Amino acid sequence: MTAPLTPPPHENSTHHAWQAPPAGAPDAGAYGAYDKDGPGMRTEIREAAVVTVAVTVAGVLLGLLWWWLAPHVPLVGELSEGTWAVYLKDSEGEQAVGVDGTFTLLSLGFGALSAVLVFLARKGGGVPLVVALGVGGVLGAVLAWRLGVWLGPTGDVIAHAKAVGRGVTFPAPLKLGAKGALLAWPFAALLVHLGLTALFGTRDPEELVG
Repeated sequence: MTAPLTPPPHENSTHHAWQAPPAGAPDAGAYGAYDKDGPGMRTEIREAAVVTVAVTVAGVLLGLLWWWLAPHVPLVGELSEGTWAVYLKDSEGEQAVGVDGTFTLLSLGFGALSAVLVFLARKGGGVPLVVALGVGGVLGAVLAWRLGVWLGPTGDVIAHAKAVGRGVTFPAPLKLGAKGALLAWPFAALLVHLGLTALFGTRDPEELVG
């Protein structure tokens, strides 16, 4: 009598273990770009790069507004014994403080607005998105500062005084006296984004159960 020609149980299990996945099932490589918990690291880095560029470019608008809204610091040129000298027309004026204050207030507004827009576009953003907000805020503030200075009156005040004439009032170059104002944008962006995430951000099921 011969034994039945049926494969051992372990052969059947081996055969089934190497069967192809059913049609429509995601392959292993798909999870490299997007998994069940949200976008993968590559997607987050790509989104962060877009945010950094967009926030930086917004610095152009900040620079234009600063140049338009900042108060002018009045100067006057005097000629004494063939030598030109430039003085503040109002030595007790607060226009210089107003220039820094205008930049700071505008930067805080831009920081808050950029944080709200980024949060609405991507509520589940991770660390790369937060870093992008901070880096973009710094770059945008620097771009706005340099653009405002470039658009403002010339930095050669002696030549400007000669051009307008002795005793004629002319505006001082637009400059940022308090360089710490450059951090107002990223500070506001990070603070507002953190608050929005804490209040309205998506939470993991484990956090909701706990």
